[in-house]
Amino acid sequence: MEELIRKALEARKYSYSPYSGFQVGAALLAADGRIFTGCNIENAAFTPTICAERTAFFKAVSEGCTDFVRIAIVGGRKEMPDDYAYPCGVCRQVMAEFCEDDFEIVSALSENDYKVHLLKELLPERFGKGNLLETGKK
Repeated sequence: MEELIRKALEARKYSYSPYSGFQVGAALLAADGRIFTGCNIENAAFTPTICAERTAFFKAVSEGCTDFVRIAIVGGRKEMPDDYAYPCGVCRQVMAEFCEDDFEIVSALSENDYKVHLLKELLPERFGKGNLLETGKK
């Protein structure tokens, strides 16, 4: 867990957030042990902005990886965050596309101060593959 949080803290340094000042880093652990990182990237037009979590997921998927265990998220306006950052609704829906209910979402302040939630806790009654495909899983 500590390594994943450390990588999220490192990724946060690359945040491009000139408008909100809210810097977020994420580190996504794949089932095969690879770690994909991401940071939030803002845009003056706002809608093209992408969250750190989606950046990590999209990097992983673009490299052929679609099986994930957990993600660590660190975010805030200060050099060291003083409150837990959680994924937005859009990021939760992206997680639902690629992850099972027991996927772990780690919101951290540091390597030793974190909370762990399951996807099913943060996105109950989710809309997923099972809603669209006969063979898909919810």
